Amino acid sequence: MLFDLNIPWSPSLDPAELQRTISFASSLGYDTIALNHSVKTITSPIINPIPCPVPFSVPSSISILRRCTVYVEDPSNNYRLPNIAAAYDILALRPTSQKGYEAACLFLSEQSIISLDLTQRFPFHFRPKPLMTAINRGCKIELCYSQAVMGDANKRRYFISNAMAILRATKGRGLLISSEATGALGVRAPADVVNLFAVWGLGRERGMEAISINARGVVVNEGLKRSSFRGVVDVIDGGQRTAAHAEAIATAKNDKRRAEAIEGDKTPQLSRRAQKRARLAAREAEQAEGSGTSTPKSDLKSSTAQTPLAEYTIEISNSTKSSS
Repeated sequence: MLFDLNIPWSPSLDPAELQRTISFASSLGYDTIALNHSVKTITSPIINPIPCPVPFSVPSSISILRRCTVYVEDPSNNYRLPNIAAAYDILALRPTSQKGYEAACLFLSEQSIISLDLTQRFPFHFRPKPLMTAINRGCKIELCYSQAVMGDANKRRYFISNAMAILRATKGRGLLISSEATGALGVRAPADVVNLFAVWGLGRERGMEAISINARGVVVNEGLKRSSFRGVVDVIDGGQRTAAHAEAIATAKNDKRRAEAIEGDKTPQLSRRAQKRARLAAREAEQAEGSGTSTPKSDLKSSTAQTPLAEYTIEISNSTKSSS
């Protein structure tokens, strides 16, 4: 599956232009897109203004998600991020300062995407430690190619420089490539996107992962955060039993009880050892009946063992009487 998780949306956007963009993305092979609502200042109450479903017809083969991108300058002012994350399908942060960039990479945990505006000159360098820390925590670093494709020469120069710095710092790992196209002209086919970033130093396999596997991981993780128990266990079936299922269970129990009752009427089977003992006992009983009143061997042994002792006792008693 192919993903484009950044199609800008605003209340003033022409629905016809958005419909053309979605239809064109579907024709290029994208299966899932995300309508992105950018928020620079968090206001109350927090609502999701993106309509669901969209008020126009779209291809049935494409899925539409709702995303919010919050601009982060001072991390202390973004204490309501959990409420925003609950209102949207995907939450992304766009840091505009070094403090916000470090907080998004190292401390903040509500987001799954760190999106950067690479068309400007940053007052800091993209070092491996913050970026890899964010990637190891489950965040993806988003690169939007429309910033270079649809921008002027200066924006294109800054984009290429910043993108190559990020590619060197991350070695192509944990990246997410999106379009951020405001119109259909800004969307590119997946093969063109992979070739474009290959020119800037991203391998083709890593580029394909950035628009498929990594993007799917973001969608699945965001879904688990909202529908599972503490983001760990996803309840797929609540365990409700239908009438047919309950009837099948009752029938199986009745069959089991009937089989146990039938087995209870039968004579219990003996083990091989018990059968051997029974045969020996029956053989001894037959021998005893055939001998009639003859003394058993055990009685003969006891009598022969007692006879010498009795004679010795009589002799001792006679000798005692004669001496007296």
